[in-house]
Amino acid sequence: MSRRTENTGFTCKNCDAVIFPLTNGSYRNHCPICLYSLHMDNKIGDRKNNCHGLMKPYKIQYNGKKGWQIVHKCKRCGAKKLNRIAPDDMDAVISFMGKY
Repeated sequence: MSRRTENTGFTCKNCDAVIFPLTNGSYRNHCPICLYSLHMDNKIGDRKNNCHGLMKPYKIQYNGKKGWQIVHKCKRCGAKKLNRIAPDDMDAVISFMGKY
């Protein structure tokens, strides 16, 4: 799958916010407002997972090579996935961290 195909806008299934694609060469796979994602990939970017459950932000962790990451847990099947934090996620991340 190409970056152009991966980097599309979407409407968040959790909070209904309209989310625009990133313009920094990366792509967005979670909502910068509520940090929720969808369980769509088997491998990063393949969009071949049939679950499509909501991925709830579970915790924030640091990886020495990839930086800060959101750990998501699927509300449908329980799978856990990691997503890098995007620059415009910081308000939501700080709010999330303040809750725990």
